Formats: sequence, C-alpha cells, structure tokens
Amino acid sequence: MLSNSKLKIMMGLILVGLMLLAFTVTGCDPAEPVDPEDPEVPEEAAPSRLSVRWNTADVGSYGYSVASLMVEELNRELPDHYVVTIHPFPATGAGMKAAMEGDGDIAYTADVGMTQVYAEEAAYSYEDWPGREDAELLVHSFYAYPMETSLAVHVNNADQFNSWSDFDGEPVFFTPAGFMNWLNMGRIFDALDLEFNHTEIDSGMVADALSDGSIMGAAIYTTAGLSLPTYLREAEMRMSDELHAVSPSDEEVAQLEAAGLSVVDIDATVPFSTDVGTDSYKAVPILFAYNVMAHTPAEFVKMKLEIFEAAAERLAEYEPGFGPLAADFVGMQVSGIRANPDIPVHEGMAQFLEDRGAWDESWSRIGE
Repeated sequence: MLSNSKLKIMMGLILVGLMLLAFTVTGCDPAEPVDPEDPEVPEEAAPSRLSVRWNTADVGSYGYSVASLMVEELNRELPDHYVVTIHPFPATGAGMKAAMEGDGDIAYTADVGMTQVYAEEAAYSYEDWPGREDAELLVHSFYAYPMETSLAVHVNNADQFNSWSDFDGEPVFFTPAGFMNWLNMGRIFDALDLEFNHTEIDSGMVADALSDGSIMGAAIYTTAGLSLPTYLREAEMRMSDELHAVSPSDEEVAQLEAAGLSVVDIDATVPFSTDVGTDSYKAVPILFAYNVMAHTPAEFVKMKLEIFEAAAERLAEYEPGFGPLAADFVGMQVSGIRANPDIPVHEGMAQFLEDRGAWDESWSRIGE
C-alpha cells in the first residue's frame, strides 16, 4: 500500500499532467489575457457593461413618461457594453444637480435651467447649492422637444382672471418647484414685475386644490402644443370642463417679448380633451434637453445623437411631442445651442453637427 506522502506526490503529478494536456488541446497560455475585441471570446469573458444613469423628473412628469421610449432606443442600438437606466428625481432641478455632483450621467433639463446654472442664479447659486464648488456643469449635448407654459384657473374663478397680472401675489401651483416650467413661470413673472407666490402641493392634487380654493391658479404646460404631462391629464379628466385657460393680455405679450421671451398660440382642442373655456390660448415656450457633462466620451454622445436622429420619426409615432424633432432634428439641436450660445458644446455633439454642415465656429466645444 502507498504511504500518504507517496499518494500525495502521485496525485500532484496526475493533476499537473491534466493541466498540461488541457493547455496543449486549447493552445493557450493560462496566463494569457483575454482580448475583449476578439469575436471568439466567450460572452462570459466580455467586459462588464457600462451603466449610464438617465436622470429625469418625477414619475408624473412628461420627461419621465417619454424617457422609457428613448432609453429603449438606446439600449437596442448602442453597443452591448452599454446599459441605460432611468432614475427619477422629485424635480428636474434635483436630477440636474445630482448628475453634476456625480450621481447620474444624463440629466433632464431645459434652456432656462441651463441659463441659470451658468449664471449662478437662484437654486444654482453657490449660496443655495453647497455642492456647486465641486460640481461638473452640464454642457449642450441633445435637445429633444419644446414645451409651452401657461396658466389656468377653476371655472368658478374665471371671471376674476382676465390676464396674467391678475395672478399677482395669488397662491398658484407653478408646477413642482424645481421643474423647468416652474423656472419658466418665474422668469415670466419677473418680466411682468409680478409677485411669484408659489404654493407647493402634490402634483396629483391639482384638481382638488383648484376646486377647494387652496390655490387660485395652476401652471399648465404642453409638449410641442400637442401633449399634456400625466398629472395634468389626470387633473383635466377629474375636473371635466372646469379647468379654464388664461392668456396674457396684449400689453403683457409686448412686455414678455421686450424681455426676450417668445409667446406662441396653442390650439387648446389638441392637447386638451375637455373644454378649457377657449379654443386657443397663449404660452411661453422653452426647449427641453437631456444633457451630459464634459467628461462623457464623445463617441457615446455622437452615437446617442445618431440613434435618436434615425429613430425620430418612430418616436413621433409613439409620442406626438417628438414631432418637431422628427421634422428638423438638426435644427432642434442648433436652436438649443443658440438659446445659450455661451455655454460649451460637447465634443460629440460638435462632431455630429460638423458632419451635417451645421456647426457654427463661434460656439465653443468641450470634452474628449
């Protein structure tokens, strides 16, 4: 019988022999590194997927409701090592700050929000944003659709509100604080020299608050003049024909335009399924974006734009708010930059626009 020591030696020799046989058959060195570009590399040896966090506003917002459509396009068309996931925040501004502080890769924003970030104004000042000093600011990278902001009241109070000046100092829900439409209403009231008395409520309570007088008015907004956000659609249906849209007066329109704001007409019969007291009303538009920071790879930003350009018509079929994007994808990007021409353009977006002959040398570019 073999002693324990001899048995251990024999088992070791057998194990070494099996390893040598395996290396001979496979023809590879056990220490040879895996090449992730090699098509023969098994899937389990491929590099880990890169997570891209897409920050949106809360689940009742339009930005959240359409994010799934865009993220689905990206996950289908991007190389397999990318995976994009949706991350909702209580408000658009919260998602923007989180991304700039490192908790997110793409942030839902708008031209008015980008203006305030770079002007160090309001919620984006050093005083109101402790994390600003170490934050990496958003840059132009992708503009998706316009939104149009206006005001409405309960039909029982309609006789008291004939213009936007009638909302001076009144308790109004200007959309959730930090939303880009909330910022838009803020600059509108500044331009009209009105007191901005925002009353924060749960967005799902708009119908109740208007009906019981907790608020005298509420901001309403559409996307491309066609779509309502989820919470406003629910409020409209609950109020039936009791929601009444209010337009600025001709004098107020002139004041807004003198302040550099545009005023557009909205066909109320398109976004609203109930009677809002008028066939058309006036609103102030803003341009919404999904922007990134400068450190984002240019390859990713350019691929993202190319994917959305190819999918624009399909997105518009699913959601009418993408209609303007499908009609002029490049023009939408140019309009977004022109709204804040002093803000840097991401290198990936610059390359995309150069390829289409739409780059303006007066713009600055940044990134890899």
